[in-house]
Amino acid sequence: MHIFFSGIGGTGIGPLALVARQAGHTVSGSDKQDSSYIHYLKNQGISQITIGQSKSAIAQTHKAQPIDWYVYSSAVAIENPNAPEFQFCREQAIKMSKRDELLNTIIAGKGMKLLAVAGTHGKTTTTAMMIWVLKQLGMPIGYILPAKSSFAEMGAYEYGAGYFVYECDEFDRNFLHFSPELSLITGIAWDHPDIYATQKDYNQAFVDFMKQSSRVLLWQSDADRVGTHPDEKTHILSDTDKKLQLINLAGEVNRKDAFLVASALTNITARSVEDILKILEKFPGVSRRFEQITQGVYSDYAHTPEKIRGALQLGHEVGGDNLVVVYEGLHNTRQHFIRADLTHLFEDVKKLYIVPSYLAREDTSLELLTPDKLRLALSDPTQTKTQSAQLNADLKMTLSQHIEHGDTVLCLSAGGGGSLDEWLRQNFS
Repeated sequence: MHIFFSGIGGTGIGPLALVARQAGHTVSGSDKQDSSYIHYLKNQGISQITIGQSKSAIAQTHKAQPIDWYVYSSAVAIENPNAPEFQFCREQAIKMSKRDELLNTIIAGKGMKLLAVAGTHGKTTTTAMMIWVLKQLGMPIGYILPAKSSFAEMGAYEYGAGYFVYECDEFDRNFLHFSPELSLITGIAWDHPDIYATQKDYNQAFVDFMKQSSRVLLWQSDADRVGTHPDEKTHILSDTDKKLQLINLAGEVNRKDAFLVASALTNITARSVEDILKILEKFPGVSRRFEQITQGVYSDYAHTPEKIRGALQLGHEVGGDNLVVVYEGLHNTRQHFIRADLTHLFEDVKKLYIVPSYLAREDTSLELLTPDKLRLALSDPTQTKTQSAQLNADLKMTLSQHIEHGDTVLCLSAGGGGSLDEWLRQNFS
């Protein structure tokens, strides 16, 4: 079967293309811009990728070999429901769907059970930890990992796999298309107001997702938040379990993620929580999750208040009081939503630089919150140590001076083409 992936450079679609290829399908795709992820996919053998998403380009691909299934990301559909590729596929009666339908088809076709990771924050690291443990134990698996790592490709299907590990994203209610064998809930805090109008609506989506799961593990704080109680399929972990303090990993969020994974995998691996935690203490981490770019410089994908707090806590563990932060908001729409939360968020850092937000899937009716406008939303103590900046030579020189003085520079970045994360890698790695 020939499957065409639109938005193939995204971290949700690209890894699925890898899985489809390893599962025996012909794969091609397109993206609106070139990026390091596109080059990564080409190096993995997916060479038929066009930059630019025109009707003529997909027609040429279809002419060379007829497309059987067109898979697109939520972002593609939201940005332009009448996109040229959509028009072509409708005219040619090509099957069209979002990624969930294809993934469910592959999982069922290979007879695998789904191990899902869901939550507002911590999904990718937790997913990576599960993959790390299962690989260390030599268990064949299928998986999608929406981040680069030293120990796994971003997507794979291993022959004979009994389980598929997947990060079930709540954006656009994607996770409600799955019925996992086991679901881990990493943390719940209202996000994506463009999809969920109220916190109650957001929480209910997680309740519905848990009902669709055969077994669920979550923290007591999240169970209280959504009104879930322990039963025969729901296991609730204490947020203050003493074992958390014994885990030899930097960062409170990493220790909680590790404990969640260890608790989940005991039945699947027939190993004790303690044995699995020993494996996780050697977990090498993944890209853009407090990833060290160079000595003293880290990149982190934190973009919600809870994620930012976790990244700052880890930053202070590493850098103490000498923590310098560069903040790139992910979406202008989200900056409006979290502006009040930003007020006191950075009060404990030594210096804060705000660069323009990474724009995608925006509500164009909203005012663009420039770095100067975001600075004014901060508390007076924070404003005195905050500076607006651009991704240019001046910022490079400024950060280099911080590094020379022994500061720890934490860059909170959206990632992707043209982002702070890409700029960091071009200038410092």
